[in-house]
Amino acid sequence: MDAPRHWIDRLSDEERAFLKRFVLASGSLKAMAEEYGVSYPTIRLRLDRLIEKIKIFDSEQRLSEFERQLRALAAEGKLELSTMKLLLEAHRLDLEQLKKGNP
Repeated sequence: MDAPRHWIDRLSDEERAFLKRFVLASGSLKAMAEEYGVSYPTIRLRLDRLIEKIKIFDSEQRLSEFERQLRALAAEGKLELSTMKLLLEAHRLDLEQLKKGNP
C-alpha cells in the first residue's frame, strides 16, 4: 500500500469527522462543545492539537516517517515532548552510526 501523499489522508476517521463537524458548525467552537457535550476549552485543545498534526503532515520539511509520526504523537498529547526529543536524538545518533558503518 502506498504511503499517504496528503495531510488529510494521514488523519484518522475520527479526526476527519471532527473536521467535517467543525465546518458544518461554521467554525463555532461553542457549537462544537455543545454537540460533543464537553467544555469549550476541551474542544479548543482538540482543535489546537489537530492543527499541529496537520502542520506536521503538511510540512515541506524533509522529515523521516519516524520523526513525522513522533511529532504527530506529541501534537496529539500521546507522547511527552521531552520523550519525543530523547527518541529523536537517539534515532539521529543511530543514523549517524549506520552512515559510518558501525551498527
